[in-house]
Amino acid sequence: MTWITRNYEKEFENLLNTPKVLVIHGPRQVGKSSLVNRMLLKKKQVFKGDGNDLHLRELLESMVLSRIKSAFQGYEIVFIDEAQQIEKIGSALKLMVDHLPDLKIIASGSSSFDLSNKIGEPLVGRQTVIMLYPVSIFEMVKNAGGMHVYQDLENLMVYGGYPEVLVAGSNEAKVDTLIHLRNALLLKDILELENIRHSSKLMDLLRLLAFQIGMEVSLNELSNQLQIAKQTVERYIDLLEKVFIIKKVQAFSSNLRKEISKSHRYYFFDNGIRNAIINNFNPLKFRNDVGMLWENLMYSERLKTREYKKIYANNYFWRTYDQKEVDLVEEREGKLFGYEFKWQAKKTKPPKLWLDTYPNASYQVIDQKNFLEFLTD
Repeated sequence: MTWITRNYEKEFENLLNTPKVLVIHGPRQVGKSSLVNRMLLKKKQVFKGDGNDLHLRELLESMVLSRIKSAFQGYEIVFIDEAQQIEKIGSALKLMVDHLPDLKIIASGSSSFDLSNKIGEPLVGRQTVIMLYPVSIFEMVKNAGGMHVYQDLENLMVYGGYPEVLVAGSNEAKVDTLIHLRNALLLKDILELENIRHSSKLMDLLRLLAFQIGMEVSLNELSNQLQIAKQTVERYIDLLEKVFIIKKVQAFSSNLRKEISKSHRYYFFDNGIRNAIINNFNPLKFRNDVGMLWENLMYSERLKTREYKKIYANNYFWRTYDQKEVDLVEEREGKLFGYEFKWQAKKTKPPKLWLDTYPNASYQVIDQKNFLEFLTD
């Protein structure tokens, strides 16, 4: 399989050479295990385990220090994949950090809600957390240059950036891979760990969200359409966020009466998964949702870029009741940065109320001509 160089490869050694546990979050099948295994190729005395291994689970869940020390003493590095499957994994790792100080520990997981809960409190101050997403345009430019991204832009909008999808030899193979990801992997954490009774309702919810990218979504309307309680819809959405399928964005407001303040929008972490959910892999010229695909791609890619470049910001959208809007508002460095996503390049004036209300804010339209600067510079 063709290897795509990931952002963390250059800094992996520095991430590892600390007295802290390296925790890697991210969706299933984005290459967390492959990245770690590649980085550990030249390392000696390495133990690689999986949270689904019964012997490893029994050992770590026992919390018996003498057993844990005797099992891992002598190793240089311990890597535990799917660590969220192990009860009290945080406490077990704390024992290892405290009593095996020369040991380097890596834990990865595809379920942020379970892994964070189990690792968080015991390892306060003892962990370094990084996120690995589907392959980003930021990484693609570093791998193959910006021209490659321009040439492959339609494929990225339709099929997304999962590593296995990117290296698939044909469009048919890309579709098969995405259908497999949709059916067998992405909902596994929710269906298994959270005992969801009606998985069909979960898929119906995802389809509804997929058709409302860039729009305000009403939980009451979703509840009525799905014929389930509003609280259940909220719970499902929360779980879908925590397994890195969707991202919720709230409205930005300074409490002006004209501004929407209690609404949300939802984006998908990957365009290919979004299209797999609605079973639409048509070329762009045959689609009526190109604007949605562009907005979703720009939003998700911006999250990846900020994560990898360590740009810290709060995310919002801005909209008024008379339909004036800014697709993405980043609140960072004490300033507001507004971005509007347009597939077709055209002159677009910033909303007057936006500039009047926030005179120090910026405004920029992101289209096919300047998106690479937006995602790489």
